[in-house]
Amino acid sequence: MSLDLNSVWFVVVGVLFTGYAVLDGFDLGVGALHLFSRGDRERRVMLNSIGPVWDGNEVWLVTAGGALFAAFPEAYATAFSGFYLAFMLLLAALIFRAVAIEFRSKKPWPWWREAWDWGFSLSSVLSGFLAGVALGNLAWGIPLDASHEYSGTFLGLLNPYALLVGVSAVALFMMHGAIYVVLKTEGSLQRKARVWVMNATVFFIFCYILTTMATLLYVPRMSVRIETHPLLFIVPLTALLAIANIPRETHFGRDFRAFLSSCAAIVLLLALFGIGLYPDLIPALDPAHSLDITNAASSPRTLRIMLVIACVGMPLVLAYTAGIYWVFRGKVKLKSQGY
Repeated sequence: MSLDLNSVWFVVVGVLFTGYAVLDGFDLGVGALHLFSRGDRERRVMLNSIGPVWDGNEVWLVTAGGALFAAFPEAYATAFSGFYLAFMLLLAALIFRAVAIEFRSKKPWPWWREAWDWGFSLSSVLSGFLAGVALGNLAWGIPLDASHEYSGTFLGLLNPYALLVGVSAVALFMMHGAIYVVLKTEGSLQRKARVWVMNATVFFIFCYILTTMATLLYVPRMSVRIETHPLLFIVPLTALLAIANIPRETHFGRDFRAFLSSCAAIVLLLALFGIGLYPDLIPALDPAHSLDITNAASSPRTLRIMLVIACVGMPLVLAYTAGIYWVFRGKVKLKSQGY
């Protein structure tokens, strides 16, 4: 039986975006929680907890974009041309966030650091929110014409369902980031972060319930594959168990297990999204105009060559990521050369 390269690349692109959500998700969450910390020392600890890894985490987003371009160029072209303003806003938020991290400690002035603290936090929230809005629009459906060109407006992307998914994404990242802060800190800041974990978990569960209800009521096609393949129900069930395990592990002080549960929840929720989306890449409001893994794909030869490159490159990225996290394991200690 021949390998279905189109489906394989759908999975590969999904894995890369999921890797970005898991890794950059917690430092976006740390940014969203940054203003809840008090005093320069606490905020420096927050920044230093993600300092060695945040830029490496974003490599996964760049790699995912490159994989989408190589495997499904028409979907890439439609997304980046139709959503140009939205992507530029997301890019500006990610850039400003990076600038805030680097510039905050350049001067000792309180007003300088406070201004960059606000910039870091707001740009983190905006980045997570826009990523969620993008997922919400993909689930809802995009207005595409017969030429696969976006026929809507920027404001049209801000529909109620997409906004709900955007808020849910921020809540998820806040929960993920709070657990990471607990894992990397100690003392009074860690005790404070444990409260953040509980509050963020409640906030996310509330958003998750609303989003699930809205999806079942208004976007029923996202659940069709699970209805026709009952074994796939294990994905949302396992995601629910992973989320429920977070407060349990946090209560017993098993912080690393709580973080693994949070990672698993993100992976499973995005897997659920992928199951609902497949085989579409950019579903249109008119199904006849949708871009899927067939009509948006590169040639079979291109997919085959790129798969060989991916099989060589992805282990290297994984090894690099694992190495960085191993080197910078343990609790954060403030030093003069830190942020």
